[in-house]
Amino acid sequence: MATEESETSSLAEEETSSDEGETLRRLQDASSQPDETFITESRKRPEWRDIDIPPAPYPLSNDMFITKVEHTKNLMRAKDVEAGFGEGQSSEEWLINHSIEHEGLTIKDVLTKGKVTQPKSKMSSEKPMKHLQFEATDVNEFEYKLNLAIEQYHKRIKWLLQGTKRHFGLVKGTRVAVLIDTSDANCAFGRINAFKDEIVHLIDEQLSTKDGLYFMSFGTDVQPLWDNVRDVNVRTLQEAREWMARREGTGGCNLLRALKKVLTVKKVNYLLIILGNCPDQTTEILCNYVEQCMVGRALPIHTVAYDSSNHMANVTLRTLAERSGGRYHCYASGCTEQIYTGTDISTLLRESKRAQDVIAKIKEMRTGMMGDALISIMNEISYEVEKLPQSRFLPRPPNHSGPLNIETPNFQPKTSEVWLKTNGLKGKKLNLYQVLSPNAFSPIEEFIPVIKKVVTSQVHEKSMAQFQWHDGTVKNVHVDPTMLYDYQKRLGAIVKTYERRVDWLSSGSRRIWGTVCENRVVILVDLSIMNANYLIHVQHSLRLLLEEQMGNKAYFNIVAFGSVMKSWKKSLQPPTPENLQNAWRWVLNLECGGSRNFLEGYKYAVENDLDEKFHTAAQGVYLFTSGVPDQEEDVICSYIAETCGGNDLKLHCILFSADDNITSGTMPGRYANINKTAEALKNMAHTGRGRFHWFNESGIIESDDITAVLNERDRAVNYSQKCAMLVDSVKRRAEERRALKYHQALAIENGHQDRKMLNKRPKSAEKKALIPPKPTQLFLARKQLLENKDTDSSDKQKPWRPQSAKATIPGVSSSHAGCLGEKVPPSKKSGRPATQVFYTEVGNDVGVVFRQYPKEKSVRKHIRQPIIPDMEEIITTKQWLKKYSLLKLGLDLHKLCAGPDCTHDKRKVGTLHRRVAAKYCSIFPSVEIKGVVKHLQLLPHELEEYETQVERLLKRYVSRLQWLLSGSRRVFGVITEKKVAILVDTSGSMGPHLPELKKELASLVWDQLCLNTEKFNLIRFSSDVDTWQVQLVEPTDEFCHDAVQWQATFVAEGNTNTLGALEEAFQDSAVDGVYLLTDGKPDQSASMVLKEVAKMNEGRGVHVNTISFNCDDSTANSFLKQLASETGGRYHRCHGDYDGHMFAHRLLTSEFQDEDDPNIPPFEGDDLRRLGAEIMKARQYLTESRQWRSLHSQTTKPHQKQYSKTSPELLDAGKVPNGTSTRPLSASAAFR
Repeated sequence: MATEESETSSLAEEETSSDEGETLRRLQDASSQPDETFITESRKRPEWRDIDIPPAPYPLSNDMFITKVEHTKNLMRAKDVEAGFGEGQSSEEWLINHSIEHEGLTIKDVLTKGKVTQPKSKMSSEKPMKHLQFEATDVNEFEYKLNLAIEQYHKRIKWLLQGTKRHFGLVKGTRVAVLIDTSDANCAFGRINAFKDEIVHLIDEQLSTKDGLYFMSFGTDVQPLWDNVRDVNVRTLQEAREWMARREGTGGCNLLRALKKVLTVKKVNYLLIILGNCPDQTTEILCNYVEQCMVGRALPIHTVAYDSSNHMANVTLRTLAERSGGRYHCYASGCTEQIYTGTDISTLLRESKRAQDVIAKIKEMRTGMMGDALISIMNEISYEVEKLPQSRFLPRPPNHSGPLNIETPNFQPKTSEVWLKTNGLKGKKLNLYQVLSPNAFSPIEEFIPVIKKVVTSQVHEKSMAQFQWHDGTVKNVHVDPTMLYDYQKRLGAIVKTYERRVDWLSSGSRRIWGTVCENRVVILVDLSIMNANYLIHVQHSLRLLLEEQMGNKAYFNIVAFGSVMKSWKKSLQPPTPENLQNAWRWVLNLECGGSRNFLEGYKYAVENDLDEKFHTAAQGVYLFTSGVPDQEEDVICSYIAETCGGNDLKLHCILFSADDNITSGTMPGRYANINKTAEALKNMAHTGRGRFHWFNESGIIESDDITAVLNERDRAVNYSQKCAMLVDSVKRRAEERRALKYHQALAIENGHQDRKMLNKRPKSAEKKALIPPKPTQLFLARKQLLENKDTDSSDKQKPWRPQSAKATIPGVSSSHAGCLGEKVPPSKKSGRPATQVFYTEVGNDVGVVFRQYPKEKSVRKHIRQPIIPDMEEIITTKQWLKKYSLLKLGLDLHKLCAGPDCTHDKRKVGTLHRRVAAKYCSIFPSVEIKGVVKHLQLLPHELEEYETQVERLLKRYVSRLQWLLSGSRRVFGVITEKKVAILVDTSGSMGPHLPELKKELASLVWDQLCLNTEKFNLIRFSSDVDTWQVQLVEPTDEFCHDAVQWQATFVAEGNTNTLGALEEAFQDSAVDGVYLLTDGKPDQSASMVLKEVAKMNEGRGVHVNTISFNCDDSTANSFLKQLASETGGRYHRCHGDYDGHMFAHRLLTSEFQDEDDPNIPPFEGDDLRRLGAEIMKARQYLTESRQWRSLHSQTTKPHQKQYSKTSPELLDAGKVPNGTSTRPLSASAAFR
């Protein structure tokens, strides 16, 4: 620092001395002239003269000049925010000082660093070439600066995505007017609360720093906060926050009226428009009005598309911003990609792309010789590139061409089938039936001579349970909780072992090849033209196999096949390190070409004379392919079965999923989609007694090895669950016994209390009188039979009685006989069981046999568990709801509470002269169902169970709703018929929507017609009618490809000849379903079309399903509804999938807490409307159930009053009545 100050002071002294010398010379010249001249020159202003400061001996950074005391602090504070410096600057303004042009990083700047040389030519006739020579340090430094610039652009983008800048962008200007969209569409579905919060954050973060603000909300009408621009202070900001909190939906989106109002406000230099819906006016009207009002006025408009799913709204806002010189910003909560379409971020991305292009040019320049000009360099590089194979340009993993890192395994791997013989449940003796067999007993059935029937042994109630055996029989099992607990621990340990094996099978080369178990192996690799883009992937897979699994094999060979077969060696070779490295170098030189001639490669592998000569025949062939072979599957499977029979040869198939991109003119011999390919290869592997393995870039899709282990793991989990079920059954019995003892003790305690209240008996009464003998069951049965007979039947023979019982069975007193012999009239609703009385062999004991039990129907209804398959059924919503509606599944809440025993009974009491409710009415809560008061007999736990089942059902309903809104079903609905004709309107009005329609038609062909129909046809109609095929055709891959290509030629023109298209469809007698897609009314009369269709459909029953495609004409939609209704079809209207999926997402995340939020979109199609109505009904029942459950806590139960005075002895003993809390039983107590 001292040296710098001395140099600076010397420079200043030299400059001062030169200025003083110049001034003295001017004074001397002036003194020699006359006085007038001197006076005149002294009054003139001296001419400006630039002061030249000599350069410093070394460059100084501007950051090192200290101008203030706090300047260093400010420099350090701003060091990490260089990308976001200038918070009031837009990206275009920021790039003025940070673009690659300003930094000198363009391709022209690269060329300036090169030196042109002209070497001597080798031949005199050859023209000498000019060469550009670059210093390596210059190129590296240039590339380094470009990478720094790209990093700076990314930091700037990250800064623009923070805080409210993410939602509204960077707001400029000092006096800002803000227009806020408060239309119904922008405030629906619960968006208003989040929207208000974001606006308040915008006020606090960005708008609070402005000088003046003006707020206005607009819907159908405008609502300004102030009449003019207000200065920013604490009061105005608080008014803005409170005003925003009061905003609600106000109808449409009249942006034009808002612009007319705001453009009259004075002292505004920046306009911010926040729009969440498509405006009522078109883009041209709004832009023309703004351009006319902006003549002679500079008012940039900052437009924000806030979470808008309408494409036209984004186009309108972008156009407004461009024409006014402002900026556009887009925010979408469901799609993060849209935020990068804003002006600020897209500008930075373009600049980053330019920098990346310069880096790419530098890399290209490094690959070849430099010519005399850039264009000649590019031509030379292109010419050399054409000579290189295509695989040279594929991305490579690190050290792809390097030598192998060979790892020799220290064990011989086994297939999962062989491994499970030792480590499976049966091998480890952990089969549940093996463990339970010592304690399992079959029920014994023996004939009892006394009753002349076969009697089955009963289960011991304390420690035995009935359990279904693996052969379908039922056995009585002694449950030992300790033994079962130890068994479950062993099952848990073996499950962890299975999971570790699955992880091992999914790691390294085994994720690609599975386990290579044989000692003599041939690798058969598919190198057809279809795998040209995946050659590096195939080579890398072979590298992993050679490194990890080939080291401990006896012999191996590699055979590659396309149209022509190639082999590494003519016979199998031992896997020495030299052979493995040699094989890898051979693999690196392979190229793709031709089709899949699998049979030639396989025949070479299994019918090699040299291998048979040296007794090194292959034991395992591993086929690595991405498609089906050229030959037919039957031919291949028969040949595989012939070669693999009678020896130890096995064929294993490995399928890797690849895109169906044909990169050459050579077509494969046969083609199939990925599912059919997997099925064919699986059949080939199983025919060859091998295993099938299927994987892609994301992981393993299917593997026989892993499937076998997972099945064994699931079996272990199932055994563990059965053990838990056995223990629970014993615990449940123990709890029932404890509850019975508790009630008995409670009854005894109540009896003691009653006896304490009685008067003391006299001493004379202490002696008990003799009680007559108790009548036997046989006597009572005889007495009942006698009483049922007529009085005049006394002379009939009496029933037989044993002699030994005559003297010991006394008669019954008259009082007891009268009570016991009294007849009870049978109930109409419940029958009486039929019994038979008999004497046993022990004394006078009597037994009873029940011959028939009454069939009683329970009045109480239980909550059923709905069972709906996860796989979606290809049927209409009406048919689907007939199977899975709330009523069909027994979850209709009103029906559960609408029984006769739930009636709220009131009867008139004469003495009181009014109607009085029954006593039991105070026990049950009362609810109103369809205008009728009912008693709620469902208990709280039953209502809670009902809510659980309805929530599960609601999730399934929402899942089907999302399925109906996905894929081609969003536009065409569900194709339920098997033989269909698709009628497509291509009139002139379809022009704006024709690209979207073509895309959806292609999706329909592959998504539904190819998979779910037997035959189909396409018909296009406008002024004329054109059919794709003469009649219905089967949905083969060939026809589906042809249909997609045919519909791609559609052109929108002409009128709408709907009747002609319907007549063409009805001419095919095989049609059972017609799908008519149109966007407007037909050219003919609607009534005439309906009459003609009724005539053509008479006696045929063809369903005409209509589809309204982007049609807002109510008359046309009514015609389509009527046409579908009269023919038994369905009406469908294409909906924006955003609203439906948003509703489903919010409904699932809200956990069905609110019945009205979110509101279901207004579906008009039959399928969606019916399903939406069922969802609304389920939400209503769920809300009512929660309300009814809360009524139980408000209703006082009689037992709560009865047990309010529980004795202290019962409380100390832990015997607490129902309704109060008790301590939970321990596990040991439960088992006891």
